[in-house]
Amino acid sequence: MAASQDDMLSFCVDTTKVCSCVEVRFIDKVKGKGLFAKKAIKKGDTIFVERPLVSSQFLWNSQYKYKACEYCLSALETAEDNARRLSGNPGLSLPHTELCKVRPELHQACPQCQVMYCSNECRQAAADQYHRALCLGHSQEDPDHPVNKLKDAWRSMHYPPETSSIMLMARMVATVKQAQDKCCWQKLFFQFCSRAANEEEEIAHKLLGEKFQGHLTLLQTLFTTALYDDHLNMWFTPEGFRSLFALVGTNGQGIGTSSLSQWVHACDALELTSQQREQLDSFIDQLYKDIEKETGDFLNCEGSGLFLLQSSCNHSCIPKAEASFPNNNFLLHLSALSDISPGEEICISYLDCCQRDRSCHSRQKILRENYLFVCSCPKCVSQMDELDLTSSSDDMEEEITDEKVTQWPEALDLPVEKDLVT
Repeated sequence: MAASQDDMLSFCVDTTKVCSCVEVRFIDKVKGKGLFAKKAIKKGDTIFVERPLVSSQFLWNSQYKYKACEYCLSALETAEDNARRLSGNPGLSLPHTELCKVRPELHQACPQCQVMYCSNECRQAAADQYHRALCLGHSQEDPDHPVNKLKDAWRSMHYPPETSSIMLMARMVATVKQAQDKCCWQKLFFQFCSRAANEEEEIAHKLLGEKFQGHLTLLQTLFTTALYDDHLNMWFTPEGFRSLFALVGTNGQGIGTSSLSQWVHACDALELTSQQREQLDSFIDQLYKDIEKETGDFLNCEGSGLFLLQSSCNHSCIPKAEASFPNNNFLLHLSALSDISPGEEICISYLDCCQRDRSCHSRQKILRENYLFVCSCPKCVSQMDELDLTSSSDDMEEEITDEKVTQWPEALDLPVEKDLVT
């Protein structure tokens, strides 16, 4: 019997709670759909918790020994091991190690390819959904395997800071390959925001960067060689692959997990004397200074996922909600930043806090370049007269950001020039 769309939604969320709280509505041809409240929601409330249809760790993040569960992306290093690696201090000892929730004794490897999972449940869930179609067995480390060639090509084109992964697309294909109801899964993936052909081209160029704009055909060829399936032949044509690429680039939600961060939050909740609190806070402050000196800003296991419900949220520069990952895994918590009335649209922000504080000109520039739309939220409308104005601090920050992105390969001692896989 074929699974219904409602059945598939229950794969992601608790439909009993969600259906009484929010609904997705079509707004117009410009904005498309949006998420709206069906009842009053208080500031601080968790609106829903959602599991992604598919998710994947970023390839450079994995390459640089950020160890995450191959299914749920939970950090596999203990907080102490994580702190030792990031600080470059192998003899570091953390206090209150009992607060670390990572349980290495529960970790399990795939018997064939040896990729790691945080639990037997995750190993089985991955095998049931997509891993049987992607498992490389003894070829896991073979550079000539078609999947490894695909990964290598992606890494050659997409340096940190990473925003997406070709393996998210690979898991979409593998999920449909393994599914009993292939049509239902395909329909689910096509529910994500789609773009016109010229916009898809822009998104693909943005993801690859100016230097590699001409290499989409190479990725398509490698993707087809590694994963082709007759049921999905449209995804392997030049137009279909570009659409899939743009779908992931438009809808992929970043996921970050960290056993160290989770340990720090647990330490914050400890009941301590003033002296003990001061000592612990001082230890943590120094630890983060050491980590910043050794590693920089890249502290987390990072990846991205496709979240069916969260992807319906439109942008606002004064968001009503925000997404977070407090469970140290891929479960997205959408929480209210302010009171929300019944019938009100629940918007999130595609900008971080610092970007939202910048001028209207700078915000619009970021949104136009990265998401291909002009924001018409109340904040932008009220500041429309400032559209042609920008501050020197905004310009300086943009230059610094561009410089950081440019310098990343050198900072990580990565190859600036690398022969692409042929």
